[in-house]
Amino acid sequence: MDKRYGGKRNGNWNCLLLLIILLVLTVLFLNVLLYVYLEHVYVSPSYPHADPSTCPQGFFKIGNMKNCSAWLNCERINKEVRRLKLVGEGVVKKVYLAEWKEMKVALSQLTIPDLRSDFSHGLRMLKALQSRHVVTLVGYCEENGSILTEYHPLGSLNNLDNTFSLPKYKNVNTWQTRLALAIDYVSIIRYLHNSPLGVLVMCDSNDLDKVLSQYLLTSDFRLVANDLDALPMVDKEKGVLVKCGPREITGDFVAPEQLWPYGSDTEFINNLMPPYDEKTDVWKIPAVTNYLLGHGEGSDIVRFHLFDIHTECKKKNPEERPSAQTILDTYKRIMTLLIKELSVSDVRDML
Repeated sequence: MDKRYGGKRNGNWNCLLLLIILLVLTVLFLNVLLYVYLEHVYVSPSYPHADPSTCPQGFFKIGNMKNCSAWLNCERINKEVRRLKLVGEGVVKKVYLAEWKEMKVALSQLTIPDLRSDFSHGLRMLKALQSRHVVTLVGYCEENGSILTEYHPLGSLNNLDNTFSLPKYKNVNTWQTRLALAIDYVSIIRYLHNSPLGVLVMCDSNDLDKVLSQYLLTSDFRLVANDLDALPMVDKEKGVLVKCGPREITGDFVAPEQLWPYGSDTEFINNLMPPYDEKTDVWKIPAVTNYLLGHGEGSDIVRFHLFDIHTECKKKNPEERPSAQTILDTYKRIMTLLIKELSVSDVRDML
């Protein structure tokens, strides 16, 4: 009896040991798959700017459209687009919610004729920079100063905290979603610094609120640049730098090189203000990311991992700051690292 009982007990232990070994091997296999997936999604430094689902230049596809359609012209906008209500207003234009073929679109209309050059510049940028990083252009009419783009009901980044406070979005208000938004933001900056037109600087960015207003939050929680009215070009080979407007810029948010360098006792004269390059955008990245991360569970751990790269972004000398590409690569590596650590922690809890 004792031998049989001992044999049965040994058999149970052997089965349990085999199950533990199988579980460990399964966990290792899943971690390998996770590692490969994350390396592919988050770490690869080179990827096409255009979304594979986008249309050729001069065409668009939004909502439930199956085929691409040519950008709407003045005649079609006047005939087919129905304006519904005012949803936003800036210095250059008013933005209306409108409807085209039972789909919601955003209709931007120039409000001050003297600012037509800014309006035309924004339209030119919008047409040339169509990609997954930029809001989809649906049509335009230069005659009456109208631009039609895809409508995103969640609005601009200014509304992010209000959006996450809604019960329906409670489950996506995580550090993973927020860090992914920060990756999107840096991806857009990187795209502008390496755009088909050349090195572009996001000049409508003198304070955090102004920066946030330049980006839209999509329904699947991605970011797209929306306001492209102030994108001057840097060409260092030709000695071309930029100045973000003819007036004095102040505040801690902007880069040091954007501040008047001759002291408060000297009157600001635009011709004496030294120009600068795209590294002004890099200086502002930590502040925008800090806002995007919020103060939920896990956000402080993310900030801890981002501390070193953000310290580099805040170098007083612009030449010592990292490129947007370097920041993007770092963000992606940190996302990969943190998700892998989270998966290992979950496995430990299972065991």
